[in-house]
Amino acid sequence: MKRFNVLVFFLLIAILIILVKSFYITIINNHKYKNIMDNVIYSTIEGSNPKRGRIYDRNHKLLVDNNSIINIYYKRENGVSNKEEIEIAKDISNLIDLNYEFVTDSMLKDVWLVLNDGYKKVKDGEKKLLKVRRISNEKINSIIRERITKEELSKIDKKTAYVYYLMHNDYYYKDKLIKKNINEEEYNIINSGKYKGFKCKESWERKYIYGNTLRGILGSVSNENIGITNDLKDYYLKKGYKLTDRVGLSGIELQYDEYLRGKPARYKNYGNGLELISKEKNGNDLILSIDINLQLEFESIVEKEIVRAKKEPNTEYFNKVFVIVSNPSNGEILSMIGKYIANNKIYDYSSYIPISSVTVGSVIKGASISVGYKTKVIDIGTIFKDECIKISNTSLKCSWNRNGLGYLDDINALRLSSNVYQFKTAMKVADYNYCYNCPFSFNNDPFTIYRNMFNSYGLGVKTGIDLPYESIGIIGKNDTPGLLLDFSIGQYDTYTPLQLTQYINTIANNGTRIKLNLLKSVYKDDDLLLNNKTYILNKVELDDKYFKRIKEGFKAVLGYNGTGYGYIDLKYNPAGKTGTSQSFLDSDNDGVIDKQTITSTFAGFAPLDDPQMSIVVITPDISHIYGSSYMSTINRRISNQITKKYFEIYK
Repeated sequence: MKRFNVLVFFLLIAILIILVKSFYITIINNHKYKNIMDNVIYSTIEGSNPKRGRIYDRNHKLLVDNNSIINIYYKRENGVSNKEEIEIAKDISNLIDLNYEFVTDSMLKDVWLVLNDGYKKVKDGEKKLLKVRRISNEKINSIIRERITKEELSKIDKKTAYVYYLMHNDYYYKDKLIKKNINEEEYNIINSGKYKGFKCKESWERKYIYGNTLRGILGSVSNENIGITNDLKDYYLKKGYKLTDRVGLSGIELQYDEYLRGKPARYKNYGNGLELISKEKNGNDLILSIDINLQLEFESIVEKEIVRAKKEPNTEYFNKVFVIVSNPSNGEILSMIGKYIANNKIYDYSSYIPISSVTVGSVIKGASISVGYKTKVIDIGTIFKDECIKISNTSLKCSWNRNGLGYLDDINALRLSSNVYQFKTAMKVADYNYCYNCPFSFNNDPFTIYRNMFNSYGLGVKTGIDLPYESIGIIGKNDTPGLLLDFSIGQYDTYTPLQLTQYINTIANNGTRIKLNLLKSVYKDDDLLLNNKTYILNKVELDDKYFKRIKEGFKAVLGYNGTGYGYIDLKYNPAGKTGTSQSFLDSDNDGVIDKQTITSTFAGFAPLDDPQMSIVVITPDISHIYGSSYMSTINRRISNQITKKYFEIYK
């Protein structure tokens, strides 16, 4: 009896649990489980790609918008044969205006094979091999296509072949894009319903308001024919995208695609009709840190100076300029300029800013002298004699004045850009006591010591810029003693314009390295969705007194007796550093480096006490070290004009 009571008790508990669960499913969570059931029974489909979000500059000036357009699409209907499609293609080709210059023999062969029996071109022996599977159908098809003669192809209408190609040029399940942005007459023709499978649909295309300005940075978007390209397939599919989605292919469009892409409408497919589940939503809007007014003004200055420089001596191999203007206090990029000149025409080259690296020269001596301070081999006021030095089995290594610059302390070493001061510092860092024409060897690992310090400034590492691709430059692999001296004056490892920007900003910020960024905020309709914040990457391990000293040296560089006088007007209380370096070039694109050139760099900021802006200017291959000694002053001219224009606008 006791066992029976226990059994009854457990049965009652089980029934109670079932009743509670049933109540929970049928009453409490009815809607949730109904949706799950519906999704099992009924399929859901999505509408077409909605419009992307717009992109604005920091002052909410529109940079990228969407244009609504009407396109012609084709999707094969059930029961339509290939021959019928060719007849339809022939009609369509005579009714809509297309560019037929892209017609290929392969397209013509596709039509010929529909209209003719290509199997007649297969020889008996090849047929026997096919029958015993010694040759594949793919090989037979290839043989047939090869044997179609030019005379046979001449009888195929090229316009028909091109339209037929467009009718098949995509995934079988997709609507094939035939023509974009059609006129009213073409719309009426297609919308008549006379041509099976053809229809008109509204779509959009990206409109870049300022043409080529910043195009490499803003990027591009795939079209409806392509969807996700092969090189980005894995990247997007991992994020849950579909192959047919229109996506960002480069630049900001790629970097922030998840914000910019809209959400297509979703429908429940009942077989005999569709029910709207969720409405289409356009993408979110981006606000960038770029100031388009500054950008346009600065581009005008750079383009004018490129043209002027190309008329000066020794500029045969010069063809590009990089300029970045930023706010040191938060890492915001205000302007990014990459320009390329060829055949007297100037092109946007901004997409190469994150991946182009150059040998930058003395501009990095702020980081280099920091190594001396940190390792205690020099201190504030340490004096070295600037004289040509000699290491055994090498030629003399000097500063720009081979007669020497005399006795210099650390500030004047920066002011006059003494190479020898850095050489002697580097030798001490390597725990080596210099003597004339003696062998130079390491007693420690000075390259690691130097590179660690340089990395903390942003040199030789990624800056964190919010762009899809960023180079860290080229890090030398041959760490021999003589190359350490070259490294200390910026003549070994290479760096990008972005890295130089972060480096000069770190000096302006007394050692605080801040992530560079282009995005300020994201808006969903009129509501703030994201507000980008300043992100500190690291603090350079160096006492504040040394940063004060470096900044004093950089101020002296731009003073009346400095090597950078005239780069920034002194009324703005600027600081900065110039650099020149030996570079190497393949002048005839034969894969062999055959010319030695000079690259010029500048990095500066202003005002010294409360930095509002920084500027980096790089002109690769601006001169060469044969012929006359003339070197263009384009960097000084660009920097001077841009900083004046900046302070005119931001008084």
